[in-house]
Amino acid sequence: MKITFLGTGTSQGVPIIGSTHPVCLSKNPKDKRLRSSILIEKGEKVFLIDCSPDFRYQMLRSNHKKLDAIFITHEHQDHIGGLDEIRPINREKPIPIYGLRRVLESLKKRFSYIFSKNKKSNTSKISIHELDNYTDFFVVEYSKVFPLSIWHGTLPILGFRIENFAYITDASRIPFHTIQQLKGLDVLVLNVLRKVPKHPSHFILYDSLKIIQEINPKKTYLTHISHLLGFHDEVQTQLPKNVYLAYDGLIITKSK
Repeated sequence: MKITFLGTGTSQGVPIIGSTHPVCLSKNPKDKRLRSSILIEKGEKVFLIDCSPDFRYQMLRSNHKKLDAIFITHEHQDHIGGLDEIRPINREKPIPIYGLRRVLESLKKRFSYIFSKNKKSNTSKISIHELDNYTDFFVVEYSKVFPLSIWHGTLPILGFRIENFAYITDASRIPFHTIQQLKGLDVLVLNVLRKVPKHPSHFILYDSLKIIQEINPKKTYLTHISHLLGFHDEVQTQLPKNVYLAYDGLIITKSK
């Protein structure tokens, strides 16, 4: 399995437009973050988790040309804004999109022209698959995918586990039963917004490190990072062993 971090930033990305914050002015490429998304290659199959507004540039930058499925964590703009950009890579057959019913209904409203019966031939082609009733796993291209129940403030959202890899973003609380589903991980990807102050709908660093201790994965990569966390290289020196700041373009590989 090969994992590519297409983006590791929060909803505004880093740098923020017009900001003079030192991190936003950093020349270090690792401090420049597009909106969060991840690409998973498993054999010949390619899965995308979230389709950010930066999707087009992310795919061009990483030289990826295909998708076999898209998993959506939730309906906020920074996680679905690039959906129309899949047009060039799904001309032959629809790409299946998996998410909660509420999320898929939001997609139908925001991208109504894609779902229209009279849609033009050059619009994106997708098929939708509701995950509300899956308490265990679903199968995509011969891979078992486990939907994970997560809370983003008061909004129920999804994380996803494939084999011993799991991706969680925008979490502010992870229920006990989901913690149990995350045991035995080789790699966990988890969100962190900033150091302080506390945030109502995102983990700050203290929260993320506490959850990592509970789950105890072999390695953790932190994502969905704002400029307020600090400079990448400085923060990395302050993290526990086997906890890493992800950055745009980072590629990790893992065996079963």
